[in-house]
Amino acid sequence: MVHLSPLLLKRYHKGFVAIRLALGGCTNRPFYRIVAAHNKRARDGKYLEQLGSYDPMPNIFAEKLVSFNFERLRYWMACGAQLTKPVAKLLGLAGFFPLHPMTVTTAERLLRLRAHTVPTEPAEEVGTADSKDVA
Repeated sequence: MVHLSPLLLKRYHKGFVAIRLALGGCTNRPFYRIVAAHNKRARDGKYLEQLGSYDPMPNIFAEKLVSFNFERLRYWMACGAQLTKPVAKLLGLAGFFPLHPMTVTTAERLLRLRAHTVPTEPAEEVGTADSKDVA
């Protein structure tokens, strides 16, 4: 556990701490760690602390799994850490924040798209099969 004061965070190489997603996993199977890292570091590079995880691939129950350490998230946000847009969206869906505006916009767009492309049911074919008794 790293404890950095807000003053030290401001002087940390003239950058800031960001709470963001760090990619893990393997080919065709992404997995993300939600980390507090300096904004100048590489996406998957060193980080100060892991705050949660996100598995975007649906499991057998069609669920995408997310876990957060809300206590540590509050700490880092109190120290002045900035949230990236994907993390803000996940926190909105988790109920930590109000829903991100892009989440609402995307959901409305998908609803309109699905309403315009309502599948038409094919006409049922009446069975005209001749039943022959084979003796």
